[in-house]
Amino acid sequence: MIMNDAKPTEVLFYHLERTPLERVLPDLLEKTLERGWRAVVQAGSQERLEALDTVLWTYREDSFLPHGTSNDGPPDAQPVYLTTGPDAPNGATVRFFVDGSDADDLSPYERVVYLFDGHDEEALASARAQWSTSKDAGHAVTYWQQTAQGKWEQKA
Repeated sequence: MIMNDAKPTEVLFYHLERTPLERVLPDLLEKTLERGWRAVVQAGSQERLEALDTVLWTYREDSFLPHGTSNDGPPDAQPVYLTTGPDAPNGATVRFFVDGSDADDLSPYERVVYLFDGHDEEALASARAQWSTSKDAGHAVTYWQQTAQGKWEQKA
């Protein structure tokens, strides 16, 4: 449970049904950086981490997202750090979880974002468990789902 003097972590759940992770994550990371925040993205496997690394360099012709992994020099210099573990060596205040990755303690972060595939029963079950755990811990949880027009709408 969160201590009375600690601000609860804002925990957002993004239910991906219409748009794949490779298109949603860059947009959310751009918004994070626009606010002056640093982020860490925790992937469920090394293969996914490598794929996301490529996507963040190439997702748009006129832009890229500054980011790095443990292979890219000083991690504290990375505004967005990609990992498969619990580390956050860049001083991130926002943590993104993909592929069912998770952490025991969300309190070091101002915001945590779970992105999950709505067409994957295992991902849905994992997201439900993460929702319950986050809510029981006293975090401020919200659930977002994409409309038919592609906009994000808060459902809970």
